[in-house]
Amino acid sequence: VPRALRGAVTDVGSILSYTPKVTTALPPGGFHADVPAGGLMPNTLLRAYDAAPLAQSGYTGKGKTIVFFEIDGYTQADMDRYARLSGTSRFTPVLDSSMPGKVEGETEMDLEVAHAIVPDAKLVVFNAGAAWHGQSLADYMSSIAGSYKTVAQKYPGAVWSLSLGVLCDRLFSAADLQPMQDALQQAAAQGSSAFMSSGDTGGLECKGNPRDNDFGSAPSQLDVGVNTISTPPSMTVVGGTQLDTDAGGGWVSEEAWSSFALQQGTSGGPSTTFARPSWQQGPALSSVTDTTHRLTPDVAADADPVTGVKVVIDGHVVQGGGTSQAAPIWSALTVMMNQYLDAHGGKPLGDINPLLYQAARTTPSAFHDVTLGGNFPYVASKGFDYLTGLGTPDTATLVKALQAAQKAGS
Repeated sequence: VPRALRGAVTDVGSILSYTPKVTTALPPGGFHADVPAGGLMPNTLLRAYDAAPLAQSGYTGKGKTIVFFEIDGYTQADMDRYARLSGTSRFTPVLDSSMPGKVEGETEMDLEVAHAIVPDAKLVVFNAGAAWHGQSLADYMSSIAGSYKTVAQKYPGAVWSLSLGVLCDRLFSAADLQPMQDALQQAAAQGSSAFMSSGDTGGLECKGNPRDNDFGSAPSQLDVGVNTISTPPSMTVVGGTQLDTDAGGGWVSEEAWSSFALQQGTSGGPSTTFARPSWQQGPALSSVTDTTHRLTPDVAADADPVTGVKVVIDGHVVQGGGTSQAAPIWSALTVMMNQYLDAHGGKPLGDINPLLYQAARTTPSAFHDVTLGGNFPYVASKGFDYLTGLGTPDTATLVKALQAAQKAGS
């Protein structure tokens, strides 16, 4: 407290407000003047993550499939408007079973972000709300594993995108969660890669439901944790960043995404149930103190709504955001990289995590190492951290590093 105020200030209360507040109002042009006004379009999104060279070489997802596990719906009218807005081809998603629900934004953002990167890929919406059920927590996890097996059987080799919050992993035992890992491994054996958003609570994935009024209190250590379905080692967890580009979308810098005033930000941390995989090691992880558990997230991408992708949701042109945007970015880039590998004697990336960590060891330039920013429990650091994992992709460099890792492993 400044000396002149010490006679008037008797104490210092909470620095942050923990009352939930959601807003879409932003200053004209956003806070980041160098990000193209209104959000990233396909050409600027591709350029930001150095995927434009692959797209220009024809790797646009033809013959490849992305499956989105969703609980809300979409309209074809919004898909059509996005195609016109972005200058991409018209696309019609494949709806597996029934429409997941009413339009709330998640599904439409996922589909449009992926289409911006790989406009020729087949996009499948799987109704996760109908597939995930159970009277007990163990039954619920079993139903999730069952849906993984169903999708793997229907769409072998597809890339998966998930952005669903499912309880804190401390509520489950290792036996509860092992069926998910087993199902993911079976899908990976057919060439599937699965990407899950790390969460948007700023590292507090164990904080209570807003309906319980728990958000009225400051966080405690008990609130720190990770989303249950992000913890299996064969799930690639995607954290979020705040992206800065030049006027043409060229990458300038990134920092961990956090919006303390809105109680949002990228999540991550160690699992309480899964042990540290053998591939999750090396100099990049030297700053992490937990040496026994699986660490998340693995990678990251743009998640700040101020620097997000321009999308159409419920008839409105808005900017996407959240780690729910970051997961489909990685899913679509992986489809693009799979297509490149097909053409160069490789094979689908499948369980991509071991290859990602190998690429980080051999080719650090394959990732933008995010060293700035923080969330509630963690701060960004050089190498791996609990906010952005290994970092964000330089896709043209990463695909060659992954190709080399594949060859070395074979």
